[in-house]
Amino acid sequence: MRTAGVAIAFGTLFVAPQSTAERMGGDTRLTYATPAEAHKHGMDQLDYYRRLADEPDSRVRLVGDTAVLDEVLAAQNSDMPLIGLVPLMEGADPIREPEEVEMWYEKGLRLIGLAWDDTRYASGAWRGSPHGLTPDGERLLEQMAALNMILDLTHMSEKATLDALERYSGPVVATHTNPRKLVPGERQFSDTQIQLLAERQGVMGIVLFNRFLRPDTRRGDPRDRVTLAHVAAHIDYVCQLLGSAAHVAIGSDFDGGFGVEDVPQGIDSIGDLARLADSLRRYGYDEDDIAAIMGGNWLGVLRRAWEV
Repeated sequence: MRTAGVAIAFGTLFVAPQSTAERMGGDTRLTYATPAEAHKHGMDQLDYYRRLADEPDSRVRLVGDTAVLDEVLAAQNSDMPLIGLVPLMEGADPIREPEEVEMWYEKGLRLIGLAWDDTRYASGAWRGSPHGLTPDGERLLEQMAALNMILDLTHMSEKATLDALERYSGPVVATHTNPRKLVPGERQFSDTQIQLLAERQGVMGIVLFNRFLRPDTRRGDPRDRVTLAHVAAHIDYVCQLLGSAAHVAIGSDFDGGFGVEDVPQGIDSIGDLARLADSLRRYGYDEDDIAAIMGGNWLGVLRRAWEV
């Protein structure tokens, strides 16, 4: 990250129900059968981030307020840049009861996505579930709102997303999802979801996963089928729909279980993300809009959440 000039990233906490092991290639190391197992996996991952930040002379910071955010950004162009990690939980089952949220917050968690697959809190997008929030999910949102935590709508079913947007008063984002009009499927956001997210001053991050960028692509296809031009097209779709570049960013999902063979040609490491700027210039975006898309919009979300 330092070599690439990336100062801030969301540090994911991820566990999945055992029923999804086949979709994960049979890897059961991050799956759970009970809430207690989910809790242990999630806490172990958060503790790992905390240990990285607590090591002697560590250049890693857990970012949970504007003071630490500003510290990391101020050091970005120095001889000793810092890496800032904002802990994000992808799928809320590690939270055994909604009332536990404050404990997680005190340990550094700042964003929560209620679902990856179906959870005790909300239905997920993978199964096309018609269900929305559960009663526990409604209680969880109440606890999150008291702390002004950021709600990540990614992976939630459309019904759960709409339920949450109606019920939740705190800040909202979709850290890694793409427009459904360009790649069909409920895992992606409909125009309605995108517009409602923008009305709440939210931001959606475009995923750099080839299957989510070009609908006729499958894992293992030649990389040159998907390029940075496809990424720019997804970003441009959101901007044209909303009439603004203020609600879209990069949501690389580079820790999402796929390798370089499944990302667009031209991106071989995190250091190549900056090349996306040239593709956006070809669409006519000015430098202010490009700066917003390449990171400024995410910083705006964090500041709005933490400056209240």
